[in-house]
Amino acid sequence: MSLGDIASYVFLAVAWGLSFLALLHVVDAFGWVGAVSFRALVAAAALFIIARATGQDLRFRGGVLPLAIVGATTVAGQLLGLAFGLHRIGTAMTAIIVATIPMISMLISQIWGLERMSRAGVAGLLAGVAGVVLLVGFPDAPITPDFLLGCTTAFLGAISAAFGSNYASHHLKTANTWEVSTGSFLAAGTMTLPLLLVAPVPRAPVAMDFVYLLILGCLMSGLAYMLYYRLVMRIGPTRAISVEFGVTVVAVIAGEAVLGERLSLLQIAGGLVIIGGCALVLGLVPGRISRSGAR
Repeated sequence: MSLGDIASYVFLAVAWGLSFLALLHVVDAFGWVGAVSFRALVAAAALFIIARATGQDLRFRGGVLPLAIVGATTVAGQLLGLAFGLHRIGTAMTAIIVATIPMISMLISQIWGLERMSRAGVAGLLAGVAGVVLLVGFPDAPITPDFLLGCTTAFLGAISAAFGSNYASHHLKTANTWEVSTGSFLAAGTMTLPLLLVAPVPRAPVAMDFVYLLILGCLMSGLAYMLYYRLVMRIGPTRAISVEFGVTVVAVIAGEAVLGERLSLLQIAGGLVIIGGCALVLGLVPGRISRSGAR
């Protein structure tokens, strides 16, 4: 990788890792639905302004329906699951669950026949399942219905993100990254707005709440997604998606340092097993590179 690629990789790991802290504040101010809807709309607006200012093509050649599906899954589904579960399970647990997205994505790709998984990939999937059992089954605090609900919604968000990524790679081949990013964020923000009737904004936001929202929407969503898609084109999707491992490390450290969160030893072991399993699935372990190929 070039120095620019390394800089983008590190920025994504830090920005997405710290985004859980910003999300906690935004959820407190705008509610779990408002945090997702407003974040997506801010990201869409920022991307649209930058695209117009830099002369990027925004004809949305992929079509409205595919963009809506990607927005509903990769953006809305994922972020709703994370925002709802974040207060219930903490930033560290949420980040480790996010680290399962590459593994789930590869499994969906295998089921759809987009890729062929090696023996190492199968072993990685089994290791990931074992890691999830350790992560959810042996927390540092007593297992409560609220904790299980938070884990469930976060996992559903991860599954939604993995589904949307595979769908986009298959149905939005003619669209550029600006179109996919802007269109999916706009679709997600629009379709989640009516949910505010069910989960309204809990209080009147103050100026600092809007600052956090702008940071989360513009920097940690809009800019970060564009850098990620650029990284995918330059170093490939497998190496690019491995940034989720760095995101997990940053989020766990931030959760412990800033919020005083604690994970049990078995949960830490489960997180390491999940990361190791994802590395096997993605073919990132030296000497065990997957021979799977995209159709």
